[in-house]
Amino acid sequence: MDYFTAIKTALILFPLISFLFTTFFLLQQYHKYGAINPFRVLIIYSFILYLITIYFLVILPLPAKDAPIKPIQEMVRLIPFSFILDIINETSFVLTDPSTYLKVLTDPCIYTVLFNILMVIPLGMYLRYYFKCKLSKTIMIGFFISLFFELTQLTGLYFIYPSPYRVFDVDDLILNTLGTVLGYFIIGFFTRFLPTREEIDQASIEAGTKVSGLRRITLFCLDLVIFSFITTICNLIISSYLFSFILFLLYYTVIPYFCHGKTIGSKFLNVRLEYQNSSLLNMFLRSLFLYFYYFGLPVCFLVVLLLFQQFFTLSFLETAALILGFSFIVIIFYLGNIIAILKNKTIFYDYLFKVTYKSTINERKKI
Repeated sequence: MDYFTAIKTALILFPLISFLFTTFFLLQQYHKYGAINPFRVLIIYSFILYLITIYFLVILPLPAKDAPIKPIQEMVRLIPFSFILDIINETSFVLTDPSTYLKVLTDPCIYTVLFNILMVIPLGMYLRYYFKCKLSKTIMIGFFISLFFELTQLTGLYFIYPSPYRVFDVDDLILNTLGTVLGYFIIGFFTRFLPTREEIDQASIEAGTKVSGLRRITLFCLDLVIFSFITTICNLIISSYLFSFILFLLYYTVIPYFCHGKTIGSKFLNVRLEYQNSSLLNMFLRSLFLYFYYFGLPVCFLVVLLLFQQFFTLSFLETAALILGFSFIVIIFYLGNIIAILKNKTIFYDYLFKVTYKSTINERKKI
């Protein structure tokens, strides 16, 4: 039952952890390959879910707050292969009685050994197949991950609890490492049916020669974050609207003008904006228009709404309906633009300023 609790906890936390990880994953993939490979996404996110699951399998269930403090000497077993003696002394297995063959699997001394091996078999498979680890490195990683789990238990979950609540057992290190090695060899039978890491990388680079809609959105957000960070830091020194406008002009116009259509963000994501009219004025007007379109227009609509609310005497329900209506319109506005970009459509302002997105993934050395 505790195993199911750990798995359920991992499944609940997986969406949140995945959401936090996705930003870094998108940036790294677009920087390195220029595209997101669906099969790589499946591998990476399944690996994250796997790591979360085995972590909770190790730390759960947590002890009660009033659990007695146990001496550390009682929570450490340093005699290797003592699990063999446990099996001999405690198992219900009788060689001459076939009825005990399946029943033996319910004995704690058996299923604990099997669990410690099976738990890390996927680790060895991931390490060999995707991370391209040699057997020696796989053994080392398997051992140190097992040691990390054992120390987590020995320290009372990093000293949150006053004493260890699970036994530090050297046999667990042996069995976990053995399971990692088994996973390393098991995946060898399936590699002939799976694309190699090199094939996944090459497919990503080939797809990265075109700029997808998600890549455009990522570029827009990255540039916005970088520009906002620079503006915030500079405003600590000089705080004025004129100075912020100069920074905007520099980031979105001057830098791309002298860097062949690249901002700091697009340089990192291997994207270049190609203008038919690459004058400073046209580049500036496009950047200004995008800023107004995505931020100024909703703000102007909000100002109109507030003026309307002040001019007319509205009840609480009418004001609430007005706010909900405004929120709905803004959501539809952004959602419509996001869907159009994700479909990789050319938005009207790209037609207006005659700009196209070009991938520069092939302009650097291939990985």
